[in-house]
Amino acid sequence: MRFVHPLMTGVLGLALGASGLLAMGSRPDGPLARAEAKPAGESAPSKFWVFFRDKGHVHDSSQRRAVEDLAATYNSRATGRRALRRTRPGLFDADDLPVHDAYVRAVVATGATKHIESRWLNAISAFADARQARRIAALPFVASVEPVRKGRLIEPNEPRDAIGREKIGGGSFYGASLDQLIQINVAALHDAGFTGAGVVLGVLDTGFKRTHEAFNEPGHTLNVIAEWDFINNDGNTANEAGDPATQHNHGTWILGTMGAYQPGTLVGAAYDASYILCKTEDVSQEVIAEEDNYVAGLEFIEASGGDIATSSLGYIDWYTQEDLDGLTAITTRAVNIAISNGVFCCTAAGNEGHDDDPDIAHLIAPADAFGVITCGAANSTGTIASFSSDGPTAAPSPEDRRVKPEVLARGVSTQTVSVTSDTAISGISGTSLSTPLVTGAVACLLQAHPAWTVGELRTHLFQTASDYLANGMPDPLFIRGYGMINGYRAARRPCPADSDFSGDVNVADLLDLLAAWGACGAPETACGGDVDFSGDVNVSDVLDLLAGWGPCP
Repeated sequence: MRFVHPLMTGVLGLALGASGLLAMGSRPDGPLARAEAKPAGESAPSKFWVFFRDKGHVHDSSQRRAVEDLAATYNSRATGRRALRRTRPGLFDADDLPVHDAYVRAVVATGATKHIESRWLNAISAFADARQARRIAALPFVASVEPVRKGRLIEPNEPRDAIGREKIGGGSFYGASLDQLIQINVAALHDAGFTGAGVVLGVLDTGFKRTHEAFNEPGHTLNVIAEWDFINNDGNTANEAGDPATQHNHGTWILGTMGAYQPGTLVGAAYDASYILCKTEDVSQEVIAEEDNYVAGLEFIEASGGDIATSSLGYIDWYTQEDLDGLTAITTRAVNIAISNGVFCCTAAGNEGHDDDPDIAHLIAPADAFGVITCGAANSTGTIASFSSDGPTAAPSPEDRRVKPEVLARGVSTQTVSVTSDTAISGISGTSLSTPLVTGAVACLLQAHPAWTVGELRTHLFQTASDYLANGMPDPLFIRGYGMINGYRAARRPCPADSDFSGDVNVADLLDLLAAWGACGAPETACGGDVDFSGDVNVSDVLDLLAGWGPCP
């Protein structure tokens, strides 16, 4: 059962080639020239990127002033996040300036229809036929014109035996989600008080049905602080008139894995987080997953103050594996910019399968982005799922290849809300579903350590994952990455003896240790006294605590 399997098609007859970041009209025998030579009426409008040479400022000084002025108008929460975690110089740069309006008007004057604008890429997407696209490419301020890459989102299956299961026996707080949260030790993070509260999490997907009881628990409804439909250009991410009935399915499953809250039935990995919802993929078309909507949604999340962005979407057939170098694919480039602005990004590795050859990869973009947390899928025992894509990324030489996927969570029969019943739950499979579990863990870690940079969180998450702990290295076959994540252990990695996360190892931690003496309790509960994570609190833990006494490093 495959969720993220974007089978790209050559639907744009005016395509410039798999990896081409080429200027249209640069070759007299190029695709536009051939299309333009067709009889009238044969060149139907297609969607193109129009990349501009600059932001329209005549003098460098005027551009610098425009950048400086952004601080007064930008979302204050986004500005604060940038101040804390941005890796580029300053808080803003030219990438944050809007696309020059006169350039946009000139493109529209050719008869093209604008769809979205991208500040970061200094581009717009527009519907144009071949003749219009050639006129656009000839404009002096246009750097290049390229097709918008597209793909097909393969809907996952919803097993019938999972439908209608409303309550889980045993009286567990988590209900159906207990096992998948214990497996990645996120339940213990919750027990320690870290549930995603205060964290803003953005989701890029097909749309969201929020009528399920698990999104509407009295006193604990899902907190959505912003949403936008980039398909219909409005503020409603639920199904609308004209949408197919399945439009919201995929996004609803993803959202339920993180944000559900119905004790005894289903509880998500980040049930106290706030959410930004972006409807970017139109399932009414044979060819859907459009990268311009993805880029626009990512910019919306960042500008709305999001801390985290997650997507279970991908793009590949316009690219080869050699293009997945972290620099080429449009969505990958946008993810790189988001991360440089301090946004934690998680994405699915893909459902393209894997082999035992470390030189052959089956990734999808933007899983190759440099700082993105790329997620593979395993089953309930931690065995890799047959559909989970493997890496590595492309690189000029073998030693430069990067580990992808990096981490695993459950992606086989992952429990989430049903889309056909407001009371039932469903088991869904794919890297689409392992990704929001990892994302939920990231939200809880960020609540525990709000000052962590993207690099710091990645290090702590990777070096406490199962395969790294067992072998001291990631999987050399690039299938499992660093292994199954361990959210609670990652939270305590910088200072294992600091059981109350105060930043100091002191008497309070010693008292916690003594109170927990003996075997640790249920796996969903935090065991703060277990400094060495042995499963028991004993003399060894006392010695480790005393060795770490004082301020945490």
